Amino acid sequence: MRVGYACVNTQLPSASRTLRLANLTDERLRELVAANLDALEAILRWNVEHDVRVFRISSETVPFGSHPANELRWWEELAPRFSELGALMRADGMRLSMHPGQFTVLGSPEDRFVAASVAEVDYHARLLSAFGLDRSHKIVVHGGGIYGDGAAAAERFAAAFERLTEDARGRLVLENDERWSLAEVLPLAARIGVPVVLDVFHHALRPSLGELDVRGAVLAAGETWRDGDGRQEVHFSTQEPGKRAGAHSETLDPAAFARFADEVGDLDLDCVIEVKDKERSVLCAQELLAERMRA
Repeated sequence: MRVGYACVNTQLPSASRTLRLANLTDERLRELVAANLDALEAILRWNVEHDVRVFRISSETVPFGSHPANELRWWEELAPRFSELGALMRADGMRLSMHPGQFTVLGSPEDRFVAASVAEVDYHARLLSAFGLDRSHKIVVHGGGIYGDGAAAAERFAAAFERLTEDARGRLVLENDERWSLAEVLPLAARIGVPVVLDVFHHALRPSLGELDVRGAVLAAGETWRDGDGRQEVHFSTQEPGKRAGAHSETLDPAAFARFADEVGDLDLDCVIEVKDKERSVLCAQELLAERMRA
């Protein structure tokens, strides 16, 4: 199992600097995208130095990437820079992913929200393609709201999926959460032909398939991954004490991660650790995995 983190390295400048929509101009966008790519390169090089090959790229790499007000053809104007970073990613065997935010709801009953969500997922695919990354580098989304009728929500999600570009459809991955349990995500994923990311924390909060332990749940999700999808991705986090249910912890719980590693550490997994102190917890997880190997 390989471990990585999401979007931010707490020791380095942000790769997701943005601006207010009212101040959006082509020139300002050029500056911000260039600065974000420079910051992303610094993060990637730090990752290489510390043997971290799993990383989630920020959705804000291109500010307002899917917004109609962003008319900059950034993928063409900055093509040489994207190509440089893509070569770095491929040379070091990195596994990159993206995760659109909570307002990306492909199963919404309101078409304006579906249209915006489709545009957002398509933007993520365009960004990954700009780096020259193949479709093993994924876009992870949640099912979204149920709106009182899970079957109807699944129907709407499947219909929205068909509105995505071919590249976006080939990169999409579904993740379970508190609204869509693993048992509910698996049939939808099978229907539209995409893999499933098992989020261990969400699975604990909204359990399903009670006959399966954690390893069984990981293996069940693993059956959805096909040739060309790359290594199976999973997410790991724990509850932050004193916060609302579902709030990710500030830092890695070593005992909880050690138990998880005992159950699935021998599998070929890419695990994104979703905690607030980011790379610091990944270094801790790497050491725990190394100790497990030495034992």
